[in-house]
Amino acid sequence: MQISISSYVIEKQPFPSPNPNVRMCMITYISDGLKVKGLLAEPRDDKEYDGFLYLRGGIKNVGMVRPARIGQFAAEGFIVFAPFYRGNRGGEGNEDFGGEDRKDAYTAFDLLKQYRRVKSNRIHIFGFSRGGIMALHTAINRNDAKSVVTWGGVSDMFLTYYERKDLRKMLKRVIGGTPKKYPELYQERTPLYSIDRLNQPVLIIHGVKDRNVSIEHAIRLEERLKVYKKEVETWYFPNYTHYFPPAINRQIVTDLCSWMKNRS
Repeated sequence: MQISISSYVIEKQPFPSPNPNVRMCMITYISDGLKVKGLLAEPRDDKEYDGFLYLRGGIKNVGMVRPARIGQFAAEGFIVFAPFYRGNRGGEGNEDFGGEDRKDAYTAFDLLKQYRRVKSNRIHIFGFSRGGIMALHTAINRNDAKSVVTWGGVSDMFLTYYERKDLRKMLKRVIGGTPKKYPELYQERTPLYSIDRLNQPVLIIHGVKDRNVSIEHAIRLEERLKVYKKEVETWYFPNYTHYFPPAINRQIVTDLCSWMKNRS
């Protein structure tokens, strides 16, 4: 089905929604000359809402966008778009963990901005896990975003390489080598080095016992934001890891959505 959500979109297909109050569609859009897929979730009405760019973590099938999760945020009163990134779910190209695939997030932001149901001056950016670097880079490159939230978010690619031995083979493959041999490539992917260009309020959510993305990522981001006198709020949870208990998770979703809506 051809649609006019945005000049970037070339195809829209209905997608089964786990929430009866939320409508979902699979979107094919053009990013950097590639056909990329993503999931759009919106309340079943005709009202306008704030936009919500959901940037997933992981790579390939690890950390893939979950419809139930997207539906949670849409049910809180947002138009949500979650790109799968290039090379996933039939999309063209190859995902590269915060490199060229960042353009898929930038274009997804622009897509939301053009959608008639989205308040174009009120688009928020959310990143989970690896999505943290995607969210921060997108905010830096799209200064009209209203706010940024990182939850268990990566902020430093050097730290990811040294902490996650299980990811080193993948990182060397997609980035081109080790941080010692190619420090400039890891620095280019690390938003801490350009955080002075970020202008939005930032909310950092992190479990202190996180072993997937250590609390050090959150601390480094918080400290860097404060160096440049940026607006930052932190919600640190001493008893939780990368994944929070379901009831706590749901409450934090509600709380962070309220935080976003209250950004003036």
